[in-house]
Amino acid sequence: MKKNGIGAKIYLAVLLFMMYLPIIIVVLYSFNASTARVPTVFTGFSLQWYEALFDDQRGYGEALKISLQVGLLSVLFSTLLGSLGALGQARKRIKAGIGNQLLRGGQSFLESLVVLPIMIPEIILGVAFMLLFSLLKLPSGIFTLVIAHTTFCVPYVYLLVKSRLATLGDELELAARDLGAFPARAMFTITLPLIRPAVLSGALLSLAMSLDDFMISFFVSGANSTTLPLKIYSSARYGVSSQINALCTVMLLFVFLLVIISQLVLKRKRG
Repeated sequence: MKKNGIGAKIYLAVLLFMMYLPIIIVVLYSFNASTARVPTVFTGFSLQWYEALFDDQRGYGEALKISLQVGLLSVLFSTLLGSLGALGQARKRIKAGIGNQLLRGGQSFLESLVVLPIMIPEIILGVAFMLLFSLLKLPSGIFTLVIAHTTFCVPYVYLLVKSRLATLGDELELAARDLGAFPARAMFTITLPLIRPAVLSGALLSLAMSLDDFMISFFVSGANSTTLPLKIYSSARYGVSSQINALCTVMLLFVFLLVIISQLVLKRKRG
């Protein structure tokens, strides 16, 4: 199959159609006037589901507020811990040198422990957190959600920042030190600007993982700390109403706006 041939174009068109067809259906049915539990027939155009989206009685406003609160706190702590961990490991590796195999082996073991939450199934993590919080007599709520979400978000930030640091040498920071800069100033003026894209990418990925999490939140949330995925699940058990479609459409629009803004910022920097 040629790279720019008709076969490649047909394949790409079919692939894009299969990927975006479910999204198009969700957006279309968010304007459906049908009040059926599973609206499969488009009965007319209506904005009633957007009007009722954040209604206190049957809406998702409170669940969205809790999800954003937990997500932003988790991003703050996981970004801080993951970035500091990656920086610490990078500095130890530089000090250890190539010949110290014992210290390098210990660092590899610690790195494996850091990324372990990614490899453990979420249901096991959820049960483990539930047992731990019960043992510590911590009431389920936003506090336990933030601890759990921070734990599984840290590896994402750590891996991204570590990968960025691996592509950077220590020559610039050492040169700044040689010119009289204190270690803290060399860190803030040289290292942090260079790893900023990785830190931001890790923060955005952590926010997406936190907002999307269901399994772990199911085990550690309380009666007054229902996140958005839990709210959607409890509603979907009785049918996927057009209100859920409206919520998905709003979230998709928000994601598309973020992508457009990021592309405009990158274009302006390149120009």
